[in-house]
Amino acid sequence: MTQAAPEPERGMSFLEHLDELRSRLFRIAVLYALLLAGCWAISDRILTFLMAPIREHLFAGGDIVFLTLTEPFLVYMKASAIGALFIASPYVLWQLWRFVAPGLYRNERRSAALFIVFGTALFVAGGAFGYYVAMPACARWLLALGSPFKAQLTLQSAFQFESRMIIGAGLVFEMPAIIVLLARFGIVTPGLLIRHFRLAVLVIAIVAAVVTPSGDALTMAIFAGPMVGLYLLGAGVAWLVAPKARA
Repeated sequence: MTQAAPEPERGMSFLEHLDELRSRLFRIAVLYALLLAGCWAISDRILTFLMAPIREHLFAGGDIVFLTLTEPFLVYMKASAIGALFIASPYVLWQLWRFVAPGLYRNERRSAALFIVFGTALFVAGGAFGYYVAMPACARWLLALGSPFKAQLTLQSAFQFESRMIIGAGLVFEMPAIIVLLARFGIVTPGLLIRHFRLAVLVIAIVAAVVTPSGDALTMAIFAGPMVGLYLLGAGVAWLVAPKARA
């Protein structure tokens, strides 16, 4: 049975596509600004929560300090931005889906809810992995290396390390959603993903080296291991959503 053609719609010019994209991005920006303002009201709690893994592994006498007058303000703002990003993620995915939806088949448009739920769950799961698994393990190991010395971490450097871990893990965990989306559109097939598994492992190693804030072997391994598993998960789900590729 052949797939039904997309619903007839008037073709959009390049400028109209740009205007549509601008409109979607503007809506995202408005909601994000509102959420950012809300998160700023509780930024002290957000920052305390985010910095907990590092503080937990600081040795006696160590502390987190700031060197400039504006440093606390900037870090509180960035902590609010991270909180707003995770809260806004379902809406961001929804707007992205609405942008590509006009070019999809009718049955493909029905996958919107699945894509949004799946993508949001993966992003949150990635952030949780970065916070509860990757960050404590890396902080414990890296701080242990400096145990003969007194730790005086700047607030900016500690927060940058933490935020890159959390956001990097959140983005990395989106891999299965991206793979499934590409498979659904026929851009990739499960067979192609499996045949190029070795190349994928090499790319994953490079991405892990870029994403990790310290670039040490332990941190890279903590990121690369789940990424390989997520790649295989994406290939497995792609097998289900792209049945024609099984042949």
